[in-house]
Amino acid sequence: MAQRICILGLGYIGLPLAAVLARHDLQIIGVDINQQAVQTINQGRIHIYEPGLEEMVRTAVSSGRLRAYEKPQTADTYLICVPTPFHAGTVIPQANIDYVLAAARSIAPLVKAGDVIILESTSPVGTTERVAEVLAEAGAEVAALHIAYCPERVLPGRIIEELTGNNRIVGGLNKAAARAAADFYRIFVTGEVVETDARTAEMCKLAENSFRDLNIAYANELSMICDRQGIDVWNLIALANKHPRVNILQPGPGVGGHCIAVDPWFIVASAPDLSPLIRTGREVNNRKAHWVVEKIVARAEALARELGRPPRLSCYGLAFKPDIDDLRESPALEIAGDLARRGYEVLAVEPNITSHGDFRLLGVDEALQQGDLHLILVKHRPFAEAAVKKRLREAGAMDFCGLFASPGGGLAPPP
Repeated sequence: MAQRICILGLGYIGLPLAAVLARHDLQIIGVDINQQAVQTINQGRIHIYEPGLEEMVRTAVSSGRLRAYEKPQTADTYLICVPTPFHAGTVIPQANIDYVLAAARSIAPLVKAGDVIILESTSPVGTTERVAEVLAEAGAEVAALHIAYCPERVLPGRIIEELTGNNRIVGGLNKAAARAAADFYRIFVTGEVVETDARTAEMCKLAENSFRDLNIAYANELSMICDRQGIDVWNLIALANKHPRVNILQPGPGVGGHCIAVDPWFIVASAPDLSPLIRTGREVNNRKAHWVVEKIVARAEALARELGRPPRLSCYGLAFKPDIDDLRESPALEIAGDLARRGYEVLAVEPNITSHGDFRLLGVDEALQQGDLHLILVKHRPFAEAAVKKRLREAGAMDFCGLFASPGGGLAPPP
């Protein structure tokens, strides 16, 4: 009989993981509390956007390798891939691990000796230990289980490829758990699988994303300084990166997503007196979206005086990064919302979603025709097509994500 894998949470990580695992000699049980998502998956369709995923899910479901449920089923390995959002109303954002602990409680009556339980959700240090405590409180024989932590390291838009190709860090509550969990990942991961303890693995994920957040904060801070001094920041960074030991990332309207915009706070919350640099990076990236809004408002007010009315603002992109449909923690969405709350009519262009509760979505042609001021917030592929980019440049679009940047550095692109 094929090994049974139960994946709790069928979102941006859990569903691609289920589809990848179904290609191996494994029986996949997908679990999600979203009834509509469960029904959609069991029809061989998907409720999120990720290139190549729908065909894989359709194949997995039709072959009988993947079936989705609203409640967990008995398995040999359990993977927890549920959200870890913030608790609302705290001065320093605090991780909410309620979904993780609820997932652990839900499988407690099902687990048996020798089962492997792996937490993949990005979590504060010590969360894997809390999972074990919750299982024990619910009556599970924790000493007979292999409990581990293995954070995902994937890039939206390339999740399928990176689930298998990227190196993985597997941290167990003991060496046997680390080894058992690592053996599971070696079934489908072609990258290196490295064993360590759970706390180190938890901190490793937070450290990786905090490093990227700090690098982006440096780029975003440079962009604001360069704007004041009349320097093209993308040209500057391209030139600086010609140094053999310099690799500055690209600025944008802020930082979004459920990793880089979130994970640094988990470190800050655990040691606020020891993390001023990490906290400052977060604050710089959060402030960038407000700076963008002020730049737009200044241009809009000047244009209003010419038009004799408030201009219509066309926002190109709502997702948190190019070529995905994920709006979580998106600075582009925050900017569009802020402009709408200030009374501007916002025309939104987001090619990767079909509807949004707050905005009427338009195509590029409509937005160019109907808008008075054009704001490039996300560098989606359709916006980078030569003809579209030319029209946006001719319309005097404000570029906040480097769509008009010269990739090689040297002469700055025309304004």
